[in-house]
Amino acid sequence: MTTSTALARAESLIRTVPDYPQPGILFRDITPLLADAEALRVTTEALVAPFLGSFDVIAGIEARGFILAGAAAITAGSGFVPIRKAGKLPLPAASVDYALEYGTATIEMHDDLPAGSRVLLIDDVLATGGTLAAGRSLVERLGCRVTGIAVLFEIDGLGGRAAVGDVHTVFRS
Repeated sequence: MTTSTALARAESLIRTVPDYPQPGILFRDITPLLADAEALRVTTEALVAPFLGSFDVIAGIEARGFILAGAAAITAGSGFVPIRKAGKLPLPAASVDYALEYGTATIEMHDDLPAGSRVLLIDDVLATGGTLAAGRSLVERLGCRVTGIAVLFEIDGLGGRAAVGDVHTVFRS
């Protein structure tokens, strides 16, 4: 199977759930993709491919970004750093508040990385860009450098790229 065929198959496993977590939201459920070993492998390879050699560690944003970033770190042979929701880390060093399409949230990160570390930031979706912009701000606040941002898919029309800038997207929605 070619990479493009394997990626098309992986994309077909993403299902849309209407009105979750609130009415009017179309939630993209990636659990069928995650349960399929080949789909997970090909998508994590596609997430990191443009950035190989340009990062020291991969940071993933809770919760689905964690899963993808952990798998991508193994694929790339790098370490993984979690960016978590407020109150989930035992020793958060910094936090950032940000707006979501349907509310507000806070993310936190430890300061375990050496200053100047090159970080590839991964999340599952680029929508309005609030989560990824907050993630970048958090990484930079801790003295590290974001060398790339990758997402599984982007929801066009919500302005995410305007908020975040250059983002590598595996699938467009």
